[in-house]
Amino acid sequence: MVKNKRHRAHGGFTLIELLLVMAILAVLAAVVVPKFVARGEQAKITAASTDISNMKTAVDAYEVDTGGYPPTLDALVINPNVSGWHGPYLESVHKDPWGFDYIFRYPGTLNTQGYDLVSVGKDGQEGTADDVTNAPEAR
Repeated sequence: MVKNKRHRAHGGFTLIELLLVMAILAVLAAVVVPKFVARGEQAKITAASTDISNMKTAVDAYEVDTGGYPPTLDALVINPNVSGWHGPYLESVHKDPWGFDYIFRYPGTLNTQGYDLVSVGKDGQEGTADDVTNAPEAR
């Protein structure tokens, strides 16, 4: 019977050992997870900037071909029955990385000499610090 007690004492983890391992894992998660979240958000900002750059090229090509700016971003994909249209200038117009529609505005309020292309960012509100735009001063 003494043999069983000795075997039992070495057969598993104590509650303190399990709690210690859980505490170490919690500390590691607290350090690592925010870094990955920040990288994900930075990737979305970069994707929105790239989308806006591509749309800017398409809007400029539309303007050269037709002599005016498109009424909406959809006019870059589907011919709005405008003379000189040689599109499609984009394959499609999709939502920004946060799931919101891109805003196209002509004449622009951010670019007073041209047009605005805006992603409202994570908060979904235009005019806040997380907006991604084609405005030079916003970059």
